[in-house]
Amino acid sequence: MSIKSIQKNNIVQSVFEQMNEHIRSGQWKVGSKIPSEAQLCEMFKVSRVSVRSAIQKLRDMGIVVTHQGRGTFVAEMPHEFTLIDSGPIMRLSEKAFLDMMEFRLTTEFKSVELAAQHATEDDFRELERILNDMISNKNNYKKYTEADFEFHLAIAKASHNEVFYKVTKGIKELYYFYLEELNRVFGVTLESIEVHINIFRALQRRDAATAQQILKSAMEANVLKMKEHLRATNKA
Repeated sequence: MSIKSIQKNNIVQSVFEQMNEHIRSGQWKVGSKIPSEAQLCEMFKVSRVSVRSAIQKLRDMGIVVTHQGRGTFVAEMPHEFTLIDSGPIMRLSEKAFLDMMEFRLTTEFKSVELAAQHATEDDFRELERILNDMISNKNNYKKYTEADFEFHLAIAKASHNEVFYKVTKGIKELYYFYLEELNRVFGVTLESIEVHINIFRALQRRDAATAQQILKSAMEANVLKMKEHLRATNKA
């Protein structure tokens, strides 16, 4: 594949698109190591900063993964997803997504109910602290996701049921990955932040039913987003 000249007005985007095309075309195969930064700089006649920015964009979209000391590799993508230009690729399978939904509709709903009954002032202060972290990191999906998980874990803790708390904490890796993919692919929105704030306020009022309904509506909205994303990837 020939290397096209890079337009100076959008260097990073041009490098990104050409690297993505190398992957889409199969020139850089799934699981293979892509050229080094120095080689890419030579290929595209651009600076290392531009190459790094393009790689970061590919990494954020789940197209490549970087292993410290080994280099950057084309990601092993689930077979049901294809590389698309319209946005980030969901690395969470539909089954894993729905499995987590079922978990949340059972265990987490009960945690919310119990938290509304048993949360202490210390619990509410902790939830408020985490909400402030979420708001502060709304432009960084990774840090936002960390606070997002801590928020739901804090609700389980506020239930004062050790089993619910330990179960939620015990599946942190799965739960965090689920939240991270939602925040990475669909973005951190003001609506998402408001959902968490409104759940917090409902818990403060000891209104379990409202808190549960807010959570349920948010999850139903995520299901619709997931289905729309799957339709888009299937058309690609």
